[in-house]
Amino acid sequence: MDFDVGKIDLHCEKNNTAHKTNDISVNRLIVRRGQSFLVTFELHDPSRPTTDLLELTVETGPQPSEALGTRSVFGVPEGCGKGSSWKVKVHQGSVLPAGSITLDITSPADAPVGEYNLSVKTSATASVGSSLGKLLLLFNPWCQEDWVHLPEEEERQEYVMREQGLVYKGSDKYISSMAWNFGQFEDDIVDICLKLLDVNPKCLSDPAKDFSARCNPIYVSRVVSAMINANDDGGVLMGRWDGQYDGGMSPTHWNGSVVVLRRWLKYGGNPVKYGQCWVFAAVMCTVLRCLGIPCRVVTNFQSAHDTDKNLTIDDFFSDYGVRPKQSPDSVWNYHVWVEAWMRRPDLSVDSLYDGWQAVDPTPQEKSTGVYCCGPAPVKAILQGHVDLKYDVPFVFAEVNADRVTWMVFADGSKKNIFTDTVSVGQNISTKAVGSDKRVDITANYKHAEGTEKERAVYNQAVKKVNIPEENSNGIHDDKPGVSMKIVELTKPVSGKDIDLELVLNSNDNETRTLVINVNVQAMRYNGIPSSQIQTELKEQKLLPNQDLTIPIHITFSVYGEKMRESNSIKVSAVVTDKDKSGAVYITEKDFVPESPSLTIKAIGSELQYSDMMAEVVFENPLSEGLRDCFITVTGSGLLTETMEARMPLLKQGHRLRVKIPFTPYRPGPKKLVAGFNCDQFRDIKASCNVYIKPFTSVVPPLP
Repeated sequence: MDFDVGKIDLHCEKNNTAHKTNDISVNRLIVRRGQSFLVTFELHDPSRPTTDLLELTVETGPQPSEALGTRSVFGVPEGCGKGSSWKVKVHQGSVLPAGSITLDITSPADAPVGEYNLSVKTSATASVGSSLGKLLLLFNPWCQEDWVHLPEEEERQEYVMREQGLVYKGSDKYISSMAWNFGQFEDDIVDICLKLLDVNPKCLSDPAKDFSARCNPIYVSRVVSAMINANDDGGVLMGRWDGQYDGGMSPTHWNGSVVVLRRWLKYGGNPVKYGQCWVFAAVMCTVLRCLGIPCRVVTNFQSAHDTDKNLTIDDFFSDYGVRPKQSPDSVWNYHVWVEAWMRRPDLSVDSLYDGWQAVDPTPQEKSTGVYCCGPAPVKAILQGHVDLKYDVPFVFAEVNADRVTWMVFADGSKKNIFTDTVSVGQNISTKAVGSDKRVDITANYKHAEGTEKERAVYNQAVKKVNIPEENSNGIHDDKPGVSMKIVELTKPVSGKDIDLELVLNSNDNETRTLVINVNVQAMRYNGIPSSQIQTELKEQKLLPNQDLTIPIHITFSVYGEKMRESNSIKVSAVVTDKDKSGAVYITEKDFVPESPSLTIKAIGSELQYSDMMAEVVFENPLSEGLRDCFITVTGSGLLTETMEARMPLLKQGHRLRVKIPFTPYRPGPKKLVAGFNCDQFRDIKASCNVYIKPFTSVVPPLP
């Protein structure tokens, strides 16, 4: 018998709450795979589910196919749609005599993620089913059968549900944190994430195959890695590292992912200008968390960029203290990528490589012809298994390459000064679960430096990438006749002069005449000098068993302007012994001046839909006025858009205090993020945590 379908209820609020997607929306059905959801509809005649046919169909993508897993036919009574991976049963809440039937539907834990059409046929003879509506299906870290299953609830809350986080920057000795607004639950972000998948080149060339492959988090994370950068597709962000940001925003301007993703969509998929590694990584974290893949942002300090895949980084110096030629290799002060949590049955049947996978959307090197990187199992990186996919050798080098320093002389000849097996890959950091503490996860990536195990893994990796032994070793064992170090006398603070010392000492009884060249450069965070700050050349005698101290004074009036688009100051010293031909000594140190203080706090009752105020304060630390000052404030769940306040001039010693009203619209742990800009300082950041209690309309009883 054929029945007409009447009123339909997708129970969006109830289903979405059960599937932990209600922060995205309660007005559309968004569910997670491998978990049941309810759908109710009315039939104009009473239903007899034990005998009457109810045949359901779900379809996603163009040319949906049961063979590809993008179409499934299933239903009641039991046996209808036999062999289907989607399951349905009549829910006990059905009122069958009244013609109201509630179905309990469960998708398979390996169904492709994306938007589905759901329809029902009430007769075997009906040619076309009646539409029940659309649903969005996401990955499910709560489902044990899903490849992205994360066992601990506290970690699921942090790596899937948390809308704000911290990104670590600076250098290995000057680590700072920057608050980031991921905003994965803003109501349009899930559609932007699906749009991102739809316009990826693999989908455009073979959409049926691409939609089918969206069942696999390995595939999806690799596609997202490629689509966050715009190098060879219609990706989100254009990278730029030369300090020239005309026609766009400096990468340091961004405080969150939402505005970046919305801008990409608004301008028809044209890339947003501009991004650097932490922006690429944080935007990717937003996309993966939105799709349901657990994800965290990771920073590697002293991060190697190995262009020739030999697991070594070559640094070149001249005898006047600067780098005479730019090596294709480099060591970045820091580099940021993401880790995504998933199983890797494609690599091992015994779960050997399951867990965190390094995935990097920053366009550094091509992988199978595309600018993407990963997913590379962190466990494989630790063990030096560089013969595994994807891109394990590249990430291994980022955290564990050897660094070879060469001296280049005037005649073009060069000398291996020393090989550093320790400094690459320091203080690998991510935000702690449930707090704003920094967690050092270096031990996940490599064994402790200086241990036999670390060297054994490195040498094994070298053999696996087929590098001749003489290119991978060659440690310079000569003990230097002069030791030296650069010491800070006061903590470097932007806006103030910096005082350092170069301390030299000899380890023998000779008196030495030394030519000392001290060079100071403003550096971009990727290890490339942006400008020369100052240089000093002097000749001094170094007496036996005595320290020789050379003061280094760097004034803000000299370095300030040159640091606006730079991350750090590199001080290097090249010392030659006049009495010993070829005796050359090198030391260098990076300093990251601390930004002047910016503070933000929330004022008012921390209650959903209650009026609150964000107060931002900045005091001018300079002996001159600051011009073109402006403050930005953002925060998902707190402000629906970024708010700005401007001041043309902030006089010497004066304080800028701005109050911005907002009304929190989503409960839970949130974060206000503020940024300050002016003619002298760029993108100073501050943040504060706010816990918004949920609104309740229940009036408490009178005492």
